[in-house]
Amino acid sequence: MGRASSPKPVTYVEKEKMKTGLRKQFKKILADPKVFYLGHVTIGQNQALTLNDLKAMGFGAIVVTAGAQGTKKLGIEGEDTVGVYHAKDVVYHYNSLPPFSQRTFEIGRRVAIISMGYVMVDIANWLLNLKKIDQVVVVARRGPIEKAYDDNEFEYIEQYLDNADMKQEIERIAPHLAAVGQNVDEILKKFVKEGDPAEGRRLTFRYLCSPTKVIANEQGRVAALEAEDNEMILQDGRTVAKGTGKTRRVEVDCVIYAIGDQVDASLGLPFSRGAFVTNPEKLPGDPSPAAYQPYDPETKTVLDGIFVAGWSRNASVGLVGVAKQDAERGMKVINAYLANKAGLSSGEMEEKIEALIETLHKKGASVVTKEDIELLEGAEQEQARARKTWDFKYISDDKMLEVIAARKAAR
Repeated sequence: MGRASSPKPVTYVEKEKMKTGLRKQFKKILADPKVFYLGHVTIGQNQALTLNDLKAMGFGAIVVTAGAQGTKKLGIEGEDTVGVYHAKDVVYHYNSLPPFSQRTFEIGRRVAIISMGYVMVDIANWLLNLKKIDQVVVVARRGPIEKAYDDNEFEYIEQYLDNADMKQEIERIAPHLAAVGQNVDEILKKFVKEGDPAEGRRLTFRYLCSPTKVIANEQGRVAALEAEDNEMILQDGRTVAKGTGKTRRVEVDCVIYAIGDQVDASLGLPFSRGAFVTNPEKLPGDPSPAAYQPYDPETKTVLDGIFVAGWSRNASVGLVGVAKQDAERGMKVINAYLANKAGLSSGEMEEKIEALIETLHKKGASVVTKEDIELLEGAEQEQARARKTWDFKYISDDKMLEVIAARKAAR
């Protein structure tokens, strides 16, 4: 961690490069003539299409790689108060993804972020550097050593760290750190630097705290967060937080959960405890096919021909690269499955796609093809150049569809 008195200039070059790289990779995939893209279509219960609809159309396999679209809650009193949000929704908002881009978020001036991983750093970066709020309070159930973010990422917000408060906080929990064999002097040296928070904005941490209640004011908005003090114990070689029964009050006017995600149960696959249920049988292979096979615990049968991979198999575990690796491993399983089935000719595949599009149109869905994406991206690039910015995105579905239609009409 660098010195807070000599902050690293905040840039978004890395994110620009990452987004540009991902878009190039996506365009390369779409350019393959064997790839068909049908966007703006929701699949799931009570939607334009269900997984059973797709299966009935005769595709060789259906692969669910929809990520972890569901959100977790802590199940504490007051978490439905105005001003309590899930990290995913907030990130989608400032990345201009509809419909979150059009929602109002009551952020306020003091924000508590629950958990201390990469997502916390990303949101704190937005809050402190772009929204320029007064204070971010990171609430973590364990101590500083158990952080899940990278020091290089933290440099983007380290200039706002309240070092005096950090020193006081580590000294407060020092007995608990020492009790599990952690060196308090080394922790102070690593996490406490010199210098005051830049521009008067403060980043503070409250360690060994587990939220127990969101306290609302008379207007029904967040007024504070109540949290139980924890102690740390060693369990099977790792540190575990244990509640003490003593609570403290953290004065904030917004709470953001960065506690991880879960899959979307409405997709229509068997679901339990935040994840799709997969085959419990131990099958040979590396990877084992069972790990990628959805399983119905009621009928005790595998859903033949349907597979899950990436974050849809293991919700939000690791960064994007981890999900990508899991998808690649999953495709080994799927390709082995397809090897024993008769394939479709290019003509048969096109007929199925045309039939699928016709079905969607009859149901009133506005289908977006890969040609439509090119038209939309062209319009957005023109807007970016006109506004002299590296990127521009339309923030509503209706506007995107309107732009695509206008571009088609002008050809």
